[in-house]
Amino acid sequence: MITPGYIPSPSNNGFYIGPLFVHAYGVAYVFAVAAAIFVTRWRWRRVGGDPDLCYEAAAWGFPAGLIGGRIYFLITTPSQIPPHWWGFLAIWKGGLGIWGGIFGGVLGGLYIVRKRLTRGDVLRFMDATAPGLLVAQSIGRIGNYFNQELFGKPSTLPWALKISPDHRPPHFTQYATFQPTFLYEIIWNLGLAGFLIWLGSRRRIKPPGLMALYVAGYSAFRIFEENLRIDYSVHVLGMRLNFWIATLVCLAGLGWFAWIQLGGKTEPLPLDGPREDTREVRRAKPSGPYRKPAAPTYGKKSASGARRR
Repeated sequence: MITPGYIPSPSNNGFYIGPLFVHAYGVAYVFAVAAAIFVTRWRWRRVGGDPDLCYEAAAWGFPAGLIGGRIYFLITTPSQIPPHWWGFLAIWKGGLGIWGGIFGGVLGGLYIVRKRLTRGDVLRFMDATAPGLLVAQSIGRIGNYFNQELFGKPSTLPWALKISPDHRPPHFTQYATFQPTFLYEIIWNLGLAGFLIWLGSRRRIKPPGLMALYVAGYSAFRIFEENLRIDYSVHVLGMRLNFWIATLVCLAGLGWFAWIQLGGKTEPLPLDGPREDTREVRRAKPSGPYRKPAAPTYGKKSASGARRR
């Protein structure tokens, strides 16, 4: 008898260090941020930028992304908030909306980057960060695997994900294996990151064209993914809310990319350098002894008798 294959789910979503329980979801996010910094530093250095700027951008972008992601989740799925006074803070149980996380993280990072770079370099820095964001999202999805969430419809495929009974959605408790949509997203994100790196090194893409393709490409996958997922969601016109958001964002990303390439004026290289207001202005010191300027002679006669004007 041949036993159908499947991907097993972890029996625990974390581990203990002494009395402290460490959630795998949080560990995944730590590694995700580290990967985003590593990839962005590498890409930003290659175009002549200061790689240490990535640390500053992450220091502002990461907490802003957490806040934005949680706010989005609280607004769109209030029924999924744990029924405790601290439920709105329980991000270790999941519940970070990716759209709010991206929006908040980008705004937080841009806040500090705009203080350090010219407008042209800000756009180039956005392109440098796009692949790193995709790598970070891929690693973050591993946390969803440990939480036994972000899976799709019931499936008997060899790579279907086995979900324990207490994590199965209502009306699906009779099924044991489901589509591993988190795994599909990991594969897509890593492939898209590689494509953006290749495209940026082989073609002259006006910035922030790669960021626009990141927005469009990731959203295009979410259109597909939202048709597989069966977890709770607000529905609009018979479709999941995030389906409509992904569709609008994908179209906006494609339009943004076309507008940049057809009408943009910023060339990919070279870097502009530091902002004008951060440059040290130095005046050349006069050489030799100080000489007092000659007094004005307007209206006086010269030795020849001619009046000077």
